Order: sequence, then C-alpha cells, then structure tokens
Amino acid sequence: MRSFKQLEKIAKGFSNHRRIQILDLLQKYPELSVADIAEALGVNFKTISEHIRRLAEAGLVLKRYEAQTVRHKLTPRGIGILKFLRILE
Repeated sequence: MRSFKQLEKIAKGFSNHRRIQILDLLQKYPELSVADIAEALGVNFKTISEHIRRLAEAGLVLKRYEAQTVRHKLTPRGIGILKFLRILE
C-alpha cells in the first residue's frame, strides 16, 4: 500500500493542464524529445523541460537517452492516470 505522501506526489505530478497535455501527446506519439513536445504544444522549451521533470519524478514518464537527445514515453502508471482522467471528462 502506498503512503499518502507517495500518492500526493503522483497527484501533484499530473495536476497541471500542460502536464496532462504532455501525457496525452506522449500516448499518441511515444518517444518524443522535449523539443518535439515544445513544438507540438507551442510552448517554451524550458517550460516543457520542467513539466517533463515533474512527470518523471511522479513516475508517469520514462526518459531514454539517445546520443544527444532524450526520448520520453509513458509508464504504465502514466497510462493509468490518463485513463482515470478520461473518466472525469
């Protein structure tokens, strides 16, 4: 059983409209870089980088290093969170 603090960290990880957009984008197009995500959403690179960091800390996104680029994809938890959020729509 997860502690309430762990659950809070997960909830805070996706409690931002931009982060939810990133999760949705990564579900449709896995393996995107920060630059790809920033371009697709029309948002500053540094802003997206910070959102990705928070998603990764919450265990919602995995990072895969490929030469000079970092690729991102959803974890099983990230996929579950998106399913949960769609129920709330």
